[in-house]
Amino acid sequence: MIPERTLRTDRWWLPQVATAAGLLAFIAYSSWRAFEGAHYYAAPYVSPFYSPCLAANCTAMRGGADWALVGDWWRLSPALLVLVFPLGFRLTCYYYRKAYYRAFWSSPPACAVAEPHAKYTGETRFPLVLQNLHRYFFYLALPVAGILTYDAVLGFRNAEGAWGHAGLGTLVMVANVSLIWAYTLSCHSCRHIVGGRLRHFSKHPVRYRAWQLVGRLNARHMQLAWVSLASVALADLYVYLVSSGVFTDPTFF
Repeated sequence: MIPERTLRTDRWWLPQVATAAGLLAFIAYSSWRAFEGAHYYAAPYVSPFYSPCLAANCTAMRGGADWALVGDWWRLSPALLVLVFPLGFRLTCYYYRKAYYRAFWSSPPACAVAEPHAKYTGETRFPLVLQNLHRYFFYLALPVAGILTYDAVLGFRNAEGAWGHAGLGTLVMVANVSLIWAYTLSCHSCRHIVGGRLRHFSKHPVRYRAWQLVGRLNARHMQLAWVSLASVALADLYVYLVSSGVFTDPTFF
């Protein structure tokens, strides 16, 4: 038995440090914006952190709350009603599990590096057994992505509601929702749902083609996880800057 923790001489800890820094930066920013409860709408753009706006206390959202399922009793930020769905989807994602297990818990720290923990139970006990809810969060993530697509389409309207508008914010919203769809469809659960139970691909040509497409996306799941995480934050930041008057949305036509 080798007594050393590892015989690796490279900087194996560097990816974990970078992962922890990236996740902590997003957590800090998204927490601030989620609890702020302001500057989430700049006509015709709505922040992805606040859409769909489920609470009646949503202000200036296309004439009020556009999906007001929660009454006036909700006094907190409306984002807190929405972020639980994408947060649950990403928190239980297979890639993100690997990322934060290694970055924050050193489980394991890296390949060929010994774990500091004396006992390993995997995801068989509470709270990690809840990671098995990932497939259900995938079902919840689909309508959220659909609503963000609806918001992106509305970005082609001007502040008065007339079609034919295109601004920098329109491009930001379209790019963001495209990356969200790519990340969502690259999910391992999606790949299994599309073609995981098929015994004969030749008898299901449509599902086989869909499975191939999802498989190609799945090969880039890690990259899509990071890029889509950054795009969500940048889309929210763009809406915040326009809504708070830092600059005016540049329009193309």
